[in-house]
Amino acid sequence: MIKLKLYKYETHMHTSQGSDCSSTSGAKMVERLHELGYSGCFITDHFFGGNTAVDRRFPWEIKVRLFCQGYEDAKRRGEQLGMSVFFGLEFGYRATEFLTYGIDMDFLLSHPEIDNMEPDRFADLVHQNGGFCVHAHPFREAPYISTIRLYPHAVDGVEVYNCGNYDPAFNARARAYAESYGLPMTSGSDAHHFWNFPGGGVALDEPLGSPNDYLERLRAGRITKMLERDESLILKQPENAWQNVVRPDIGLLPPELRAAAEKAGLK
Repeated sequence: MIKLKLYKYETHMHTSQGSDCSSTSGAKMVERLHELGYSGCFITDHFFGGNTAVDRRFPWEIKVRLFCQGYEDAKRRGEQLGMSVFFGLEFGYRATEFLTYGIDMDFLLSHPEIDNMEPDRFADLVHQNGGFCVHAHPFREAPYISTIRLYPHAVDGVEVYNCGNYDPAFNARARAYAESYGLPMTSGSDAHHFWNFPGGGVALDEPLGSPNDYLERLRAGRITKMLERDESLILKQPENAWQNVVRPDIGLLPPELRAAAEKAGLK
């Protein structure tokens, strides 16, 4: 019997440059994925309505360019390793979060109004610009989540398996929800640290060339396998894991924006 080659992609991953709750740079996250045999990933850092690493007091263009540094770092390393790294983000509205794909920095720069949008309006704008949204961990319960909001007619899919959910019931409810509405289902690691990567993501029978390839697979039911948590992949936390964490760096901005950021006296 010929064994089918599968291509693994991580769909929900954070970097320390974009997400304040992450300890690991985009480059280091990609290196860990490469070690584990992944073909690529989507970087989905917390946007400004979530636990972003970017100082929200900066002007919009500076904020956006700082936010994208985690992805850019990951993409550079991915190119060196022969991995596909795609841009995404985790849009947050009062702890309701949409994984968003198929957009880019230019989209963000052109739409500062998204900072104040509710999820359904945000999804509409993303769709108008060729992107798509997957509802991340829709039934997660935590002290910071006061309300569970569902948008079955706004999203393109549901993350029915999230490796960061500590209670299996959260994933079971997400699956029941997706099945009841006939929504495409997917999986993500929700990884924030290279040493605590728990597996997750999707396995496909063909490689992805773009974010929209992923959308087409979702809609066609062509997710060959949803990858689940694997404790054997988790490493011991380094003693210095939270020392010298790489955060957004105004020194990497274009000269005119760097000068404006320095003048504002923010970091």
